Amino acid sequence: MTPVYWGLLAEIVLAGAAAAFAFLPGERARSRLAGGTCAALGAAGVVTGVLAMTGGAGGLEIAVAVPVEPLRFAPDPLGGLFIVLASSVGLLISLAGAVSVHGAAASRTAWLALPLFLVGMQLVPAAADAPSFLLVWEAMALGSTILLLAGHTASRRVSSATVWYAVMSQLSFLLIVAGFAVLSAAAGGTSFAALSSVSPTSAPAAVAVVLLVLGFGSKAGLVPLHVWLPRAHPEAPSHVSAAMSAAMVKMGVYGILVVVVRLVPGGPDWWGILLLVLGGVSAVYGILQASIASDLKVLLAYSTTENVGLIVLAIGASVLLSAHGVDAAAGCALVAALLLAVSHAVFKVTLFLAAGSVLHATGERNLDRLGGLGRRMPWTAAAFGIAALGAAALPISSGFVAEWMLLQSLVHGTRVDGVPVSVTVSIAMPLVVAVVALTAGLGVLTFVKAYGIGFLARPRSAAVAEAHESPVLVRVVLVIAAAGVVLLGLVPGPLATAVASVLPGGPEAVVATAGLLGVDLVAFDAILDPVALVLLAGVLATLVVAATVQAAWRHPQRIDASVWGGGGLRAQPRMQYTATSFAEPVVRVFDDVLQPARDVEVTHAGESRYLVNRVTFSQSVTDLVERGLYRPVLRVVDRFGVLARRIQNGSIHLYLTYSFIAIIVVLVVATL
Repeated sequence: MTPVYWGLLAEIVLAGAAAAFAFLPGERARSRLAGGTCAALGAAGVVTGVLAMTGGAGGLEIAVAVPVEPLRFAPDPLGGLFIVLASSVGLLISLAGAVSVHGAAASRTAWLALPLFLVGMQLVPAAADAPSFLLVWEAMALGSTILLLAGHTASRRVSSATVWYAVMSQLSFLLIVAGFAVLSAAAGGTSFAALSSVSPTSAPAAVAVVLLVLGFGSKAGLVPLHVWLPRAHPEAPSHVSAAMSAAMVKMGVYGILVVVVRLVPGGPDWWGILLLVLGGVSAVYGILQASIASDLKVLLAYSTTENVGLIVLAIGASVLLSAHGVDAAAGCALVAALLLAVSHAVFKVTLFLAAGSVLHATGERNLDRLGGLGRRMPWTAAAFGIAALGAAALPISSGFVAEWMLLQSLVHGTRVDGVPVSVTVSIAMPLVVAVVALTAGLGVLTFVKAYGIGFLARPRSAAVAEAHESPVLVRVVLVIAAAGVVLLGLVPGPLATAVASVLPGGPEAVVATAGLLGVDLVAFDAILDPVALVLLAGVLATLVVAATVQAAWRHPQRIDASVWGGGGLRAQPRMQYTATSFAEPVVRVFDDVLQPARDVEVTHAGESRYLVNRVTFSQSVTDLVERGLYRPVLRVVDRFGVLARRIQNGSIHLYLTYSFIAIIVVLVVATL
C-alpha cells in the first residue's frame, strides 16, 4: 500500500465524513463541520496530487457488488496536476463556504452534495479505466446539479438554469460514453492502457476523438456547447460558481488532454485544426459576450468560455505542430496550455469569491447599479483587482506568463531552421496569433469595465453605499488566492518546469528556470524574468515620480476651476459611466455579430411635440448560439411532445391496441 493509495482512501473517507456532518441540525454547526471537513478533503487531494506528480506509484481498487472488474484509481503525473488543481480550489471554496453561506446554500442537501461534487472532481483525474472515469464523472455532475438546484425556491431562474445544465451534462456524458465505447471496441478492453493501443490513424480513433472532444468540450464550456455556463454560474451559490468555473470545467480540459496526449497521441493534423477552430471561436465569442455583459457573474461566466477556448487553442496548436514535426514548439504550446489552466483556476476562484462577497454585501450583481465598493470593501476590491490583472493577462500576473509562452510557441512554430514547415501551419499560426491578440485586447477592456464600474467612482444605489466587508475567513481566502495570482506571475519558472515534467515525451527539455525564477524557453532562446522586469520598472517609476514631485515643488500652481470629469466638483452618480455605456463602442463595432436589440421610448410633455419629459433607452443582447441553434431545436422537440400527447391520451382501449400491435410485430420478427 503506497502513499498514493492512502491519499485516495483518505479523500473518500473525508468525503463520507463531510456528508455525515451534513445531517447535523443547526445551520452554523453544519456549515462549520461540513465545510471544514470538505477543506480537509481538498488538502488530502493536494497531497495525493503532488505525490502522483512526483512519480508516486500505486493506486486504489474498489470492488463492486455486480460481477464486473473493480473500479481502479491510479493517477499518473498529468492526472496528479489536475488533482492538485481541483483540490486546491475545493480547499479554498470550502473554507469560504463554511462561514459565508446561509439559507438554501447551507441546507442539509447542499452540504451533502458538496463533498460528492468535490470528491468526484478529485477522482476524475485519478481514474485508470473508462468505467471508473464515467462513474466519478457522473458523481461530479450529480453533485454540481444538486448544488445548483439548492436555491430553486428563491427564483424561477434557478430551475431553468438547472434544467439547461442537467441536459447539457447528460449530453456530455452520452458523447463521452459513445467515444469510450468506440475505443473500447477497437482495443478489446476498457483500461486506459488498453485504449492507448488503438492506432491514431484508424477510423475508430477518428470517430472516438470527435465524440470525446465534443463531450468534454460541453463540460468545458466550448462554443456551441457553452449555453449552460452563462445560465448556471450566475444562479449557483458563489462558492459553487467558483468551483465550477475554476475546477470543474478543467475536467473537460483534462479529458481532451487524456485523449490527444495519453490515449491516442500522434494523431493527424486535422485533429489539431478541429481543436484550433473550437478554441478560437470560443475565445473570441466568449470575450465578446463578456465585454458587453452588465451582470458581473454572467461576465465571469463568459470569460470562462474565453479562457477555456485559449487553453483548447493551445492544445490544438500543439497537436498540429506535432503532426508536422515541430516538436519544440508543440511541447511549448502544451506547457502553455497547462499554465493557462492553472492560471485560470487561481484567478477565477478569486473573481467568483469576490463577486459573491459583493452580492452578499449589496444584494446586487448588476454593474450598472454598483460603484464605489473600493472604499466600502477594500479587501474584496484589492483581491478582485489583482485577479482581474490575471484575467486580462497583464504583467506580474500568471495569465501574462501563460499567454506569453503560448505566443512564443505560435511565432516560432512556422519555421524550423529558417525553413517554412508547411502551408497549413504557415496559414494557421498567424491566424491563431491574431485570435490571441484580439482576445487579449477585449479582455483588458472587459476587466477594466468590471473593476472600474464596480469598485471605483461613486455608489449608484443606497444598498451599495451601505455595503460591508466579507467575514474574516473569506477575506483570508481572497488574500491567499490573489497572492497566488501574483506569485505565479512573478516566479513562474518552478511552476513551468513542474508542469512540463508531468507531460509524456519530455517537453521539460524546452522549458527551464532562469534568472530570478523566471522562464527560459531553451529551444527559442527566449527568457522572461518578471522579477527583474518589476525591479527595473520600479526603479524607472521611482525616478519619474521623484522628478515630477521635484518639478511640482519648485513651480507650484493652483487653478480655481472645475475640470469636467477630472476632479473639481464630484459628479452625481447618474452622470457616471455605466457598464452598458462603457461597452457601447464594442457593441457598435461588432454589431453584426452581437445583433443587439435596442429600444428608445420618448415621453413628451403634455401634447407638445418638442418638449420632452423623459427619454428611456434600453438595449439587450441575447446569446446568438442559443437563439439560432438551440431555440429552433427546442421548438421542434416541443412540437413532437404535443404530438406524443395524442398517442398517450389515457384511453385503455388505445393502449390495448398498442400492446396487440407490438405482440404481432414481435411474432413476425421472430418468425423471420
